[in-house]
Amino acid sequence: MALMAKARVERVGQGVTGACIALVALLVVTLVAMVAGRGIATFTADGIDLGSFLTGTTWNPHQEDASGMPTVGALPMIAGSFSVTLLSTLFALPIAFGSAIFVVEVAPRFGRRVFQPLLELLVGIPSVVYGLIGFVAWVRDAAAAMGQTITGFGIFSSAVVLAIMILPTITSLSIDALAAVPHEYREGSYALGCTRWQTIWNVVLKSAAPSLMTAVILGMTRAFGEALAVQMVVGNAIQMPSGLFTPASTLTSVLTMGMGNEAMGTVHNDVLWSLALLLLAMSLVFIMIIHLIGHKGAAKRG
Repeated sequence: MALMAKARVERVGQGVTGACIALVALLVVTLVAMVAGRGIATFTADGIDLGSFLTGTTWNPHQEDASGMPTVGALPMIAGSFSVTLLSTLFALPIAFGSAIFVVEVAPRFGRRVFQPLLELLVGIPSVVYGLIGFVAWVRDAAAAMGQTITGFGIFSSAVVLAIMILPTITSLSIDALAAVPHEYREGSYALGCTRWQTIWNVVLKSAAPSLMTAVILGMTRAFGEALAVQMVVGNAIQMPSGLFTPASTLTSVLTMGMGNEAMGTVHNDVLWSLALLLLAMSLVFIMIIHLIGHKGAAKRG
C-alpha cells in the first residue's frame, strides 16, 4: 500500500509539473503568434513595403505617400533604441564589473553583507521614479554652465537613466560569474608568482568571460525593452538622432504613446504592432546570443 501511495504521489507530481511546463509553453507560443500575426498584417494585408518600413526616416501614419500608403519609416526609432541601449551599457559596464570584482575578490565580507543588498534596492524602484528623476534638468543646467542651450531631453539622458536601471542586473550576474570560477585557478596563479590584480585580469575574468557576456546581454535586453522611463526623458521626437543631446524616440516610446490612440484593426494600429514585432524579434536575438554564449562556454569548460 505504501508503495502504491508513493507511486500515486509521483504520478500526481509529474502531472502537475508537466501541466506547468505546458502552460508556460502555450503562453510563449500564443504571445509570439499574436504579435507576429498582427505585425505581419502590415505587410500582407495592408500592402506596406517591408524595405521602406525598415529604412524609411519619416514616421507619420496619418499621412500618405505618393503610392497612397501611410508614411511609416521605423529607422529613427530603431536607431534611437540601439543608441540608447549601447550607450547605457557602456555607462553601466565599468561600474558593474568593478563592483563585482570588489565584492568577490577584494572585500567579499563587506560586499556580500552590505554592498550587494544596497545595490539590489535599485531593482525595487519603479521605472516611473527613474523617469521623474530623469537627469534632464542636470544635463540642461550643465550645458547652460558651458554656454550651451539644450532641452536636456535626448539619448544621453535616457542612457544615464537606463544605465542606473540595468546596473543591478549586470552587477549581480557578474558577481555570480566571478564567484563561480574555481578557487584552484586563483591558487595556481598565486603559486606561479602572479599578483592579485594579475590573477584577476588574466585568470578570473578570462575564465568567467562567457558568463560575463551573458550578464551584459541580459542588461542590454532590459535596456532595449524599457518603455516608461525612456519615454519620459528621450524627448519623443520621431527623427533620426543627430546628437546625444537632441530629442529622439525609441521603439518602446512610440508604442506606449500611440497604441492607445489608434482603433484596433486599422492600418495605423497594425504598424504599431509591427514595431512590437520588431522589438520582440530583437529580444529573441538577444536571447539566442545568450544561449550561444552559454553553449560555447560549456563546451570550453568541458
